[in-house]
Amino acid sequence: MEFTSEEGEQKYAALVRVAAETVVGLDFDGTLAPIVDDPAQAHIHPDAAEVLVALAEQVRAVAVVTGRPARQALDLGGLEAVGNAVGDVGKELYVLGQYGNERWSSTNRRVISPRPPHGLASFTADLPRLLRRLGAGEAHIEEKGLAVAVHTRRLPDPQAAYDALLPELRDLAARHDLVVEPGKQVVEVRSPGMHKGLAVETLAEELDAGGFVFVGDDLGDVEAFEAVAALAEGGLPTLRVCSASDEESALVPLSDVLVHGPDGVLDLLRQLAQDAAGLRA
Repeated sequence: MEFTSEEGEQKYAALVRVAAETVVGLDFDGTLAPIVDDPAQAHIHPDAAEVLVALAEQVRAVAVVTGRPARQALDLGGLEAVGNAVGDVGKELYVLGQYGNERWSSTNRRVISPRPPHGLASFTADLPRLLRRLGAGEAHIEEKGLAVAVHTRRLPDPQAAYDALLPELRDLAARHDLVVEPGKQVVEVRSPGMHKGLAVETLAEELDAGGFVFVGDDLGDVEAFEAVAALAEGGLPTLRVCSASDEESALVPLSDVLVHGPDGVLDLLRQLAQDAAGLRA
């Protein structure tokens, strides 16, 4: 755990003092699960379940806020079992999928989801032609129900392909009244009007949060970090944690704490749970 400034260390101490009223928001990929070439093969860190339950005992609620479909995150992360264990200690686990468009909780154990956005089907039909024209016909297309993601990680030069695809996908998305969400060698296309920042705002309001932590790793988490910063400006104790990597650095200047990948994330969450428990003892 590396504080980005003396203020970051002070923010952590303030957060520990209000841990019982704090909501902890966590991205999935790159935060709880290592980044892998095939998104269907991603799995939560083996220590995550134990750490999340221990953390839940000390805070108001834990929420996984991800670009993945909620059902997929639940399955890959074993999060329904985690939710059972969190419920056993009298707390709640939330999973907000597709940037907050989908919602599951360990109390209401079904995924609530809107209909797919207008324009997504026609965008998906046009997509293979665009990829072939740009020499990226082998890019992996992941259909998420409410969104489509184009992954370049498996291509011979993933970053060059990503750089070439991003503006073209942005133009095609706009023609279908959709927006793009860039990530680590992936571009997601979805409807406008929802992002992780709105998810943070909703959680903070609904759960009457007295503190807020958000842990993320890439561009899709920028709005969440901005929403947490707005909560801090309103006087709420907050902490923004970047799960840092060599691939993406956009969150670093917005962060209070830097950790290294899922191992570092879990170390921080363990420490937070231990410090909060020690203060209450």
